[in-house]
Amino acid sequence: MRNCLLLVVAFCISASTLWADGPADNIPGTVRPVPPEGIEVPAADAAELAQGLERLDDLIKRLKMRRDAMTPLMLPDVEIFSRALQQALTYREFYKPADIIAAKQTLTEGLNRAESLMEGRTPWTTQTGLVVRGYRSKIDNTVQPYGLEIPADYNFDSTDAFRLDIWLHGRGERNTEANFIAERLKKPGQYQPTGTIVLHPFGRYCNAFKFAGEIDILEAMRHVQGSYRIDDNRVAIRGFSMGGAGCWQMAMHYPDLFFAANPGAGFSETPLFLDVFQKETLEPTWYEKKLWQWYDCPGYAANVFNLPTIAYSGELDIQKQAADVMQEAIAAEGMRLTHIIGPETKHSIHADSKEIISAKLDALAEVGRITTPREIRFATYTLRYPRMHWVTVAGLQEHWKQARVHAKVDSPTNSIVIGTRNVTHLELKFPAGQQLLTVDQPVRIRIASSVVGGEGDTFELTAPQPETDRSWSARLEFGPSGWKLGWSEPTSLAKVPELQGPIDDAFLDRFVVVGPTGKPWNETVNAWAVGEMDHLVDQWRQQFRGDAIVKADDAITEADIATSNLILFGDPGSNAVLAKIADKLPIKWGKNEITVDDKTYKATENAPVLIYPNPLNPAKYVVINSGFTYREYAYLNNARQVPKLPDWAIVDVTTKPDALWPGKIVDADFFNESWQLKPQP
Repeated sequence: MRNCLLLVVAFCISASTLWADGPADNIPGTVRPVPPEGIEVPAADAAELAQGLERLDDLIKRLKMRRDAMTPLMLPDVEIFSRALQQALTYREFYKPADIIAAKQTLTEGLNRAESLMEGRTPWTTQTGLVVRGYRSKIDNTVQPYGLEIPADYNFDSTDAFRLDIWLHGRGERNTEANFIAERLKKPGQYQPTGTIVLHPFGRYCNAFKFAGEIDILEAMRHVQGSYRIDDNRVAIRGFSMGGAGCWQMAMHYPDLFFAANPGAGFSETPLFLDVFQKETLEPTWYEKKLWQWYDCPGYAANVFNLPTIAYSGELDIQKQAADVMQEAIAAEGMRLTHIIGPETKHSIHADSKEIISAKLDALAEVGRITTPREIRFATYTLRYPRMHWVTVAGLQEHWKQARVHAKVDSPTNSIVIGTRNVTHLELKFPAGQQLLTVDQPVRIRIASSVVGGEGDTFELTAPQPETDRSWSARLEFGPSGWKLGWSEPTSLAKVPELQGPIDDAFLDRFVVVGPTGKPWNETVNAWAVGEMDHLVDQWRQQFRGDAIVKADDAITEADIATSNLILFGDPGSNAVLAKIADKLPIKWGKNEITVDDKTYKATENAPVLIYPNPLNPAKYVVINSGFTYREYAYLNNARQVPKLPDWAIVDVTTKPDALWPGKIVDADFFNESWQLKPQP
């Protein structure tokens, strides 16, 4: 395995450039391409694949013209084969002769499915064993593949619901769509639990299941839940190596989705891992340090209280560091991490450990997810991740500082005791049928402005009793006078869940890139902006395996504004959409000067990049002159794939973009919780 070779490199401190993640990958000026360039396909093989792909695309075109209800739902299961082969042929993503052989087999599967669908049949949807399926992503309309292992005892005519294990794969720079599909058609995963469907998300390639990668997990999971009989209370998140890193972050950020988490190896944070594994000396800016809190898991360790977690490490694996870090963070929360260690094992799962882990997961599956726990402990740094079961944090005092909620139901007194830190808005919502609160008494709420057991003022509130279906909800707001029932009517913009920044957040949902067609104020600035637009489109395909939706500024429709985050490139002279909203942004962009509070910058040499609620539709974002903010250097190690810029920045465009930055960053910061510039110190 490639990761085993990486460990040899790491242990020997070799400077070889043959393997990823070695010391040679610590030089931003000499960044190797990811994915790497593949081999040249022999002419005969290329012709055979091209001819087969042309036939497949013709069938897809004919299928798209049909108007029955079934075909559009099933078409992604066919289109994934076309897209995978087209990408591999166009961008030279075959890496060994066996890949070409596998591609021909993949093509045959795609053609068989297309022909079956033309006849109104979908035999792969009732197939057991290894199955590859696809869905159309909300982010960019591209079809994305995922693999399944359907157990032999899955009865398609029964009503029994099955457990679902989500297994996240390891790092593979050559594991693009064609190779992923070929592997998932032939190779079972690490575990095949009895009575369990196993889902293998693609994760949009090699990003440790972050950003669009994490959305891929959620979209693939929902597609499986809509296509098979899944017990939603028996879904587990699991993974190893890069997949272990993905498992840690999904478990910490979406803890109420799963009955258990089983991370193995990988990494759980950025700075310590890069020091230990990569031998990298980091010199982050202050805002990069803050932004590490998006994906660094130790600060979310309290969430393990409500999510059974079984970590695994090989005793001799350098990536044991991930679980060691989390074990310490979990211990600081008063809990003891279950950490299975494979004896004398490097980067693999020991056979005896597999049996122990399987037995523990099976036992937890018998219990299943507790949907209405009596006690909740929750930590977050951002409203991107606001929820733990019946508690939703809807407002923070300040982003990127840890927010805490500790809530506990006392059934005999029909009361809830809550402690908070760095929280301004809470929603408590119990589902119909809950048994913790009774229907014949009001609900008493005792809430403090610090974590339960700490210092702070305490407020006694009384809320109406649950309804007769046993459901109950309440909204709480913290203001100058303390906590009160109900939320005040908003008088201005506010950072709220799914509208809280930073720049990279816009690319976790549907977005449209908007190119300029008008006369720019400054040719240098506009040329830089167009270059950054081209960079985004190119890198979105390479790194997130999608096709960015690109439109000219004069082609943007009301539907685009209503449904999409708009990514605007150019200046107020060249981009008509930007011109409409420029005077409504906190940063003022004139022909000669850019004004940020009491600071000014030459508009002939600088450009702003920022994210902000779209003045044309404040329920969606507008982003100015930026794609996702990490660049080519970060591709070389998944722990580097974290946001590089906050909510806004001023870029000196006379400095050429490189593998780290879009230019020289001369100023940058976050907007406050009202989406306004912070007062200058």
